[in-house]
Amino acid sequence: MTGVPASAAGGSSGARRAAAGAAAAASTAAPGKVAGTAAARSAEGGAAPGAGPGASSGGRHDGTAGAAAADEAVPGEDAGLDAQDDGKTPRGAKIAAAAVNQASVWNIANLLTMLRLVLVPAFVALMLADGGYDPAWRSLAWAAFAIAMITDLFDGHLARTYNLVTDFGKIADPIADKAIMGAALICLSALGDLPWWVTGIILGRELGVTLLRFLVIRYGVIPASRGGKLKTLTQGVAVGMYVLALTGWLATLRWWVMAAAVVLTVVTGLDYVKQAIVLRRQGIAERKAALEEKEA
Repeated sequence: MTGVPASAAGGSSGARRAAAGAAAAASTAAPGKVAGTAAARSAEGGAAPGAGPGASSGGRHDGTAGAAAADEAVPGEDAGLDAQDDGKTPRGAKIAAAAVNQASVWNIANLLTMLRLVLVPAFVALMLADGGYDPAWRSLAWAAFAIAMITDLFDGHLARTYNLVTDFGKIADPIADKAIMGAALICLSALGDLPWWVTGIILGRELGVTLLRFLVIRYGVIPASRGGKLKTLTQGVAVGMYVLALTGWLATLRWWVMAAAVVLTVVTGLDYVKQAIVLRRQGIAERKAALEEKEA
């Protein structure tokens, strides 16, 4: 009614509100937002007691500008988020991914495979120590052999379960398996504990199956069968019993276990030959059908 503008009414209280709003906006901003702090201070300065009618209005405008400046004065704060929103991978993520790829060969599955490779010469040294007939050394050799066979049960499972399959593991794992088994069989035959024909059958089957896999790999992969896994387990138990210096009924028992291992070795070997022949025929037939379809 007196014609006094509403912005001038209660002048100092309006300025205090503006200053409080600017200070709150500046406090919520990240540390280092200098522009927001400066804007808040200018708002407080503009709202000094005794200011004219336009002081409160100016204080309000300064408070709004301070809040806006506080929100905008963080250069590069959301650069990583913007890069993700644009579908681009941040530079740091690319470097980290490259480092992980370079170190992937040192995963737990490959370390277990490397352990088996290291255990091969250790097993041979323990097996042949003191002429190869000392029960104490033979027990230590058995421990090395047992560790190698146990790790063989876990490294492949870990690699497939946790996506740790690498080119190194594909090559080193079968080499480690055959190396520890071959070393044990050759040592036992050299010491006269196991007939050479048993060693020849087992090693011949392993090398033959490996060769078959390479010959038919162009047509497909021969999967591992349950019989093959049972063969591996039986071989491990039998060879382990021969490594130990057993006597009495245990010595008789190990002969039967080894006999079962030899039978499974031959049977599963023939099964692999059959699978290889079938796989090759199927592959040739599919190629022939594809060529006929192309010509037609």
